[in-house]
Amino acid sequence: MANTKGSDLLVDVLADWGVQNVYGLPGDSIDTTVDALRRQQEKIKFTQVRHEEVAALAAAAEAKYTGKLGVCLSIGGPGAIHLLNGLYDAKMDHVPVLALLGQVTSSSLNEGYFQEVNTAKLFDDVAVFNRNITSVDNLPEVVDQAIRSAYENKGVAVLTIPDDIPDQKMQGEYKSSARAFSLATPEVNEAQLTQAGQLLKEAKKPLVLLGVGARNAGKEIKQFIEKNNLPFVETLPAKGIIADDHPNSLGQVGKLGTKPAYEAMHSTDLLFLFGTNYPYLPYLPAKGQAKCVQVDLKAENLGKRYGVDVAIQGDTAKVVKALNTQGVLHQNENFLKACQKSMSNWNKWMDSKRKLNTSPASPESLAAYIDETAPDDMVYSIDVGTSTSWAARFLHVKESQKFGISSWLGTMGCGLPGAIAAQLAYPERRVLTLNGDGAFAMVMQDFVTAVKYKLPIICVVINNQKLAFIEYEQQSAGQLNYQIDLADMDYAQFAKACGGVGITVKSNDEFKAALDKAYTIKDRPILINAYVKDDAPLPGKIVMDEAKGYMKFGQEYLENYWKIPELPPLKDILRQFF
Repeated sequence: MANTKGSDLLVDVLADWGVQNVYGLPGDSIDTTVDALRRQQEKIKFTQVRHEEVAALAAAAEAKYTGKLGVCLSIGGPGAIHLLNGLYDAKMDHVPVLALLGQVTSSSLNEGYFQEVNTAKLFDDVAVFNRNITSVDNLPEVVDQAIRSAYENKGVAVLTIPDDIPDQKMQGEYKSSARAFSLATPEVNEAQLTQAGQLLKEAKKPLVLLGVGARNAGKEIKQFIEKNNLPFVETLPAKGIIADDHPNSLGQVGKLGTKPAYEAMHSTDLLFLFGTNYPYLPYLPAKGQAKCVQVDLKAENLGKRYGVDVAIQGDTAKVVKALNTQGVLHQNENFLKACQKSMSNWNKWMDSKRKLNTSPASPESLAAYIDETAPDDMVYSIDVGTSTSWAARFLHVKESQKFGISSWLGTMGCGLPGAIAAQLAYPERRVLTLNGDGAFAMVMQDFVTAVKYKLPIICVVINNQKLAFIEYEQQSAGQLNYQIDLADMDYAQFAKACGGVGITVKSNDEFKAALDKAYTIKDRPILINAYVKDDAPLPGKIVMDEAKGYMKFGQEYLENYWKIPELPPLKDILRQFF
């Protein structure tokens, strides 16, 4: 019976589960595991990043795009601590990720050795599975168990491994549970289906809100909304499950959403929540305004945000498919047509923004040209900040495209790691990441990672030399702006220094030429440093608290600086307030 190193069995288990890529940095307390990845590099690719945060964010992004396990590793101590941000992103967006953490050798544990950190305690909150490996004999078994738990609980599994243990040998082989593993979903409750169908028959203004839990149900939901004349809204991370240009679409809802979506939410008398735990209560119907049917795999989400009349625990695709067997339940088109008219007016206004031609460039027009030229299989990785606003408003994502963001944690710096993961997962597709200059600067060192692996990512940096979203947040809260300005940097020259392509643009025409050129480059990343106007991405609907905040800000500004502050055009404010 053969003696096999524990580290090789660990890699075997990862390969059995279909893991194709591991993100991380080698180092003393994880090197025995890294050495096994070297020996078995034909099975699994090891992608070396420049910062462990990027490794975890990339693993989380891979899980979001593919639905499969993302894997990252680091040394113990400082490296492990750096992983936390990306792992919380995975936790809060409910995707399966495995983190392999190094640790000092077994003989040095609990002695306050160099870089020894109590990772089991540190990672307790972020992990659905959190174990210290104490023996090589059960190493592959615990790895297998960790992966099952990450999939079952849609979360983060963490293994802390003293570096001497993977180097030890154990007899025999280990057969993983990967091939036998499957997740069961609850059966559809016929009585609840009948009740939901009856509510739809009685409704006059029914509306659908769908989230990422409906990602596998786009076909069924499209049939449901079309046959029953239903307008629908998508949460931002669900963008593209049904194409944004569908005639029943009202776009997104919330601060980054549309005014028609806001108005529909506050008019509806029946709300379908499909696979979403949408948290922003001011953008949902008023309490008691509407009946509600919610479908979610997690029972704890049912009724969590809005009082439900029919709470269905189950797979959204199965439930909606069963609803569709009931035939046409809602024939009245009045509410749908009213919503479509409102959306038509909104789109006319957005079209005027898309056609802006200014110097510096208009971010609206910049995002619109990305939308116009994007291939049908484009993969978007959108960072957090005003770039999120422009993406929400001006990218019409198709069902054949992919759209990724950090939705619940909302961590700045997620765009570039997400693009790296996307390009590795889909080498034949074009990948574009849209970033603000503040967010990009947080992870910019890993642009050289894209250069190293010849990833033809198109990286657009919206450069307004400030933390623009924070500027608007401070203003809407009635606060004077403070410490939001950023020192300018030539990101194009930085990209060139890394070995990539860097282009600086200062007008919309220059941006269009740069993006056209970017599509022709296929052997290295391209960065477009786009200087833009400081346009305000106003909410789709300015709610009363925000209006009061802007008034307070204006008063404070006048009292402190003896002049009226520069604000968005009055016509824009009025259009989004009334």
